[in-house]
Amino acid sequence: SVRAVSRPGAHWRIVHAERAALIADLRNLDDADWGTPSLCTGWTVHDVLAHLVNDATTTRLGFVAQLTAARFDFDALNQRGVEAERRAHPLDTLARFGEVADRTSSAPTPAATRYVEAIVHGEDIRRPLGIAHDYPQDAVLAAIAHQRKTPVSMGGGRELAAGRRL
Repeated sequence: SVRAVSRPGAHWRIVHAERAALIADLRNLDDADWGTPSLCTGWTVHDVLAHLVNDATTTRLGFVAQLTAARFDFDALNQRGVEAERRAHPLDTLARFGEVADRTSSAPTPAATRYVEAIVHGEDIRRPLGIAHDYPQDAVLAAIAHQRKTPVSMGGGRELAAGRRL
């Protein structure tokens, strides 16, 4: 239920399960698959995975420092994170993701942003590769609700969703 995913700390159980599922889905990719354009404009599947590593290792204080260094440019912040975490070989980036998949550190953002990272970026990777995955419905609904409230400049879709109903 929505109540279950909104309990303090409950989101981490779902995020950790989704990270583990993504790792399992990516274990047997070939080199060409890693270079597949993701649904994130300008990023490959490998790049999105590096972004997920960066997200998993981000701390509250680190986020503030990194955002300041990026001059409050959210896109620049994300690109720097990809560059910091993208290893020379995709399997090394995947191994790194496995090392940090159970972390509970986070940027100072609402818990629903963790669902957005796990679900939306999971699909940014899986869809171009033709990999199907079922997500917990309540987590998906929480992610959508959060994205509807978040401006595009901060990675959301508020302006895109204005006047639309699901």
